Amino acid sequence: VRYIREKKLSVFGELALQYEGKTLADPEFEPYLAICERFGIPVALHTGLAPPNTPYNCCPKFRTHLGNPQLIEEVLIRHPKLKIQLMHMGFPWLQETKAIMHIYPQVYADIGVLDWNRPASEFYNYLKSFMESGFGKRIMFGSDQMAWPDAIPLAIQNVENAPFLTEEQKQDIFYNNAARFYNIK
Repeated sequence: VRYIREKKLSVFGELALQYEGKTLADPEFEPYLAICERFGIPVALHTGLAPPNTPYNCCPKFRTHLGNPQLIEEVLIRHPKLKIQLMHMGFPWLQETKAIMHIYPQVYADIGVLDWNRPASEFYNYLKSFMESGFGKRIMFGSDQMAWPDAIPLAIQNVENAPFLTEEQKQDIFYNNAARFYNIK
């Protein structure tokens, strides 16, 4: 709590719980979620997939099903003011992610890793489905890149080249949505 009051903590994440065989709904995270809700600290949660061979290479407890965004629903019921960022847009759980975002307006999603790692046509189809469902004001840019800096310009380029996005929608993805979600003035 001291770090929050001193403005040293403004986001709780990236929580890569799936790699440890855990979910946000596990009881051990409840005290942290209560603090985040109380102080308006957004939670950034890894969802979706991971690199091939993840359980063999680094994380024996990793399971694909633990990346399904629907696993956060009980958390959202217990914490109605908790803001959650679904990293990687819950890929490949399209319908499940859209269901969570439909019911819980405090949930946003980022396009990190999908915007440069997936084939452009697959990324575009996935993103377009969210846009057509009315979630354009809750999609945020992300790269999820720590080791290959060339991925960031590629991610930007893939958003810029999305044939179905308007200039306003691109600005929302690149900045406006995150500014609103993170209360950036």
